[in-house]
Amino acid sequence: MKWIARLLPLNLLVFFTVTLAAQPAAVASFAPTTAENFLLWKISGQGLQSPSYLFGTIHMIPEEHYLLNEPTQKAFDKSTRIAFEIDTEDMMNPAAMMGLMSKMYMNNDTSLADLLPAEDYQLVADHFDEIGLPMVFMGRIKPMFLTVLAGEGMPNAKPGAGGMGAMMGEGIKSYELELTERAKTQEKPIVGLETAEFQMSLFDSIPYTAQAQMLLEAIKSEQGDSDDATDTTMDKMIELYTTQDIVGMQGLMDDDSASGMGGYEDLLLLQRNRNWIPVMQGLMAKETVFFAVGAGHLAGEEGVIALLRKAGYTVEPEE
Repeated sequence: MKWIARLLPLNLLVFFTVTLAAQPAAVASFAPTTAENFLLWKISGQGLQSPSYLFGTIHMIPEEHYLLNEPTQKAFDKSTRIAFEIDTEDMMNPAAMMGLMSKMYMNNDTSLADLLPAEDYQLVADHFDEIGLPMVFMGRIKPMFLTVLAGEGMPNAKPGAGGMGAMMGEGIKSYELELTERAKTQEKPIVGLETAEFQMSLFDSIPYTAQAQMLLEAIKSEQGDSDDATDTTMDKMIELYTTQDIVGMQGLMDDDSASGMGGYEDLLLLQRNRNWIPVMQGLMAKETVFFAVGAGHLAGEEGVIALLRKAGYTVEPEE
């Protein structure tokens, strides 16, 4: 099961991309408009000695769609510290990840079979068999982790592959991993806005039965049993991302979040955005920081851009 430990860090990141892109529709003054669809933003004002930068990532993307354009490279190179949602160097630490593995499993020997009717459980089990992950190994893992493994957010993942392929699969890139390598090359320090332990603790706030229902709906969507089965959510997310449509990304999951998230958006997305602002403020006051977070966090009245503007910063697209 060592390959599960390798997948754990990106599993966390991908989950927050695929399932939590939605925020309440924003009216107003602080949220980015459709005329401000950009992935790279400059943060200034409030006495900052130099601007910092905010970049929206997508945690996993087919290699042919991966692009780090010149303005983004320049902003990165000018920055003296790199901040991700979680410290990506910890993600690369096998000992740290193995320490988190126990948190992947449900308490009290609960298994997925305990949470779903027999027919639904069999649908899930058959799906995992088809993608080479027998339920005998997966049954006690928290369903929210399985939701990522069940979908196409991790295509072509090959347990036992080496290097990047071990974590993502052939032909897949991660902005976090690529930017981490760039930071190491430039000897820039890396910091996380929150910890992996904190992210995993959020899952424990959601009943296992609700998690299991989310998993079931994700698999039905992948298999074409949903009302909107022409593309997977990840396919649509990638399409929006490559056109820098952060407002479209915000709205992509409105229907799914209303029916499948059961009111947990504030816990899993919006409160995290709010938590990040004072951390960002403290870092920016000291030096030029390049913040790289999931693009689904940027737009909306409770998105990071709007929250920074409300705090008095000037946040504008960097072209």
